[in-house]
Amino acid sequence: MPEGAPRLIGLLVAAAFVVILNETIMSVALPELMAEFSVGAATAQWLTTAFMLTMAVVIPVTGYLLTRLSLRTVFVTAMSFFSLGTLAAALAVSFPLLVGGRVVQAVGTALMMPLLFTTVLNVVPASRRGRTMGVISIVIAVAPAVGPTVGGIVLDVLTWRWMFWLVLPVALTALTVGAVLVRNVTTPRRVPLDVLSVVLSAVGFAATVYGLSSIGSAAEGTAAVQPWIPLVVGLSALTLFVLRQTSLRDAALMDVRAFTTPAFSLAVALAAVTMMALFGTLILLPIYLQNVLGRSTLETGLALLPGGLVMGLLGYVVGRTFDRTGPRPLVLPGAAVASAALWGMTTTFGPQTSLTTVVAWHVVLNTGLALMFSPLMTNALGSLPRRLYPHGSAIVATMQQVAGAAGTALFITVMTTAQVAGAEADADPTAALMAGVHAALLAGALVSLAAVAGSLFVRRAEPPAEPVDAA
Repeated sequence: MPEGAPRLIGLLVAAAFVVILNETIMSVALPELMAEFSVGAATAQWLTTAFMLTMAVVIPVTGYLLTRLSLRTVFVTAMSFFSLGTLAAALAVSFPLLVGGRVVQAVGTALMMPLLFTTVLNVVPASRRGRTMGVISIVIAVAPAVGPTVGGIVLDVLTWRWMFWLVLPVALTALTVGAVLVRNVTTPRRVPLDVLSVVLSAVGFAATVYGLSSIGSAAEGTAAVQPWIPLVVGLSALTLFVLRQTSLRDAALMDVRAFTTPAFSLAVALAAVTMMALFGTLILLPIYLQNVLGRSTLETGLALLPGGLVMGLLGYVVGRTFDRTGPRPLVLPGAAVASAALWGMTTTFGPQTSLTTVVAWHVVLNTGLALMFSPLMTNALGSLPRRLYPHGSAIVATMQQVAGAAGTALFITVMTTAQVAGAEADADPTAALMAGVHAALLAGALVSLAAVAGSLFVRRAEPPAEPVDAA
């Protein structure tokens, strides 16, 4: 490993943890924000969905940026956007302005994750990538998992604005230190930027996730347009985007030839399912704990903390195990455990469920997800040739965010639809909401079965045979 690489990776991991934490830090504040700004759950979810949607729009461009610009330039740009968005959110006086601040934050976050992946692939030997990616899994999985805990603690003593005021000095410190310490470990190359690809990518990802999210609004009767319209537009644009990338080949904005590697395609698909489960439950459980069980924001945050800690504790251990055994001995039981947890939630959660039961199932779920995250990411990216590292990193990060947004939209949409149906059947508000929570968990449990089936086909990816200096 090159001299100074551990310090570089440590700085990037710390910065990425801070920016990714903000994906879910607002989830425990949703009930309070819904009341303060007079918005429903389907609208309030945009604090999380807009964050992930923006990332999904920006991340496809990062493959080009990481090829064209120096590491230091991308880092400074990322942390500058994140710091500016944090300040804007802290000062927001309306819900649209708060969402706008979150969008600017997300631009910085979108640049950070592919930057971290690409750096690791370039400076860490293949024999040690498992343990390094295990540490990175703390950023990918644990930061979103502990976001609600941090938010709950802050809300117990301060207002929601302090979620941003407390993060701002940390972000500015990371920006200042990184501007001095970060050095380039890649060789920038002049490559053309295909504007049509950028437009198709932005329209495709934005319209698709908007269509998914607006299904919940449609159930409430507040959707601006029928969901099928943006879904058709989005999927059509994504189809054209893929065709465009195939024709551009080496000049592609996002080189989709990475998907011709079976190990990469399978791992990305399974990672997408796990992200759906993670973000879906992270937005659903606070609503269930506060609005059904009557728990406070502090209790809600603390209830989700053990699961986040478990993911953190398992990250490095899982990474070291991957280096020795490969992915299958970890991914297969992980998928089974995660699926069992979701099915357990569907059968045990109710209006009288104890806090201990909720915590226990959440810990089981996060244990299963921890066994899957870093092995899948390492196996996916390690299967690619060096010239595809920036594009593979962008694809993995894009799919994670789109899947997270889709998971959030799926859980909230199903919950809202079932809740409205219950209200129309004259059920009391708590019973109607409980019916919605149960329906959402059942949908997540059904989706998890796909991950169990897919994990049966996971194998260790063989490093591609190519010269070290391949372009």
